[in-house]
Amino acid sequence: MSVTIPDEILEAAQITESELKQEIAMLLFQQQKLSLVQACQLAGMPRIVFEELLISRNIPPYFYEIEDYELDIKNLNELGDL
Repeated sequence: MSVTIPDEILEAAQITESELKQEIAMLLFQQQKLSLVQACQLAGMPRIVFEELLISRNIPPYFYEIEDYELDIKNLNELGDL
């Protein structure tokens, strides 16, 4: 599937097609609708460059959920028992 954005819209928004793809990729990543890899592909950027763009917009490049935290605590406790 392909989406076409009229040039008039891009001109009105004062944005290039490439910049629009980056904006959409960041938004969908932030909403957790795309993985980091998928968002990088949509943005047409290497991962490190996309991560830097996210950070510059105060968007964390990684999501750390409570389940991740709890698993980390469990694993650290188990390591302490060694």
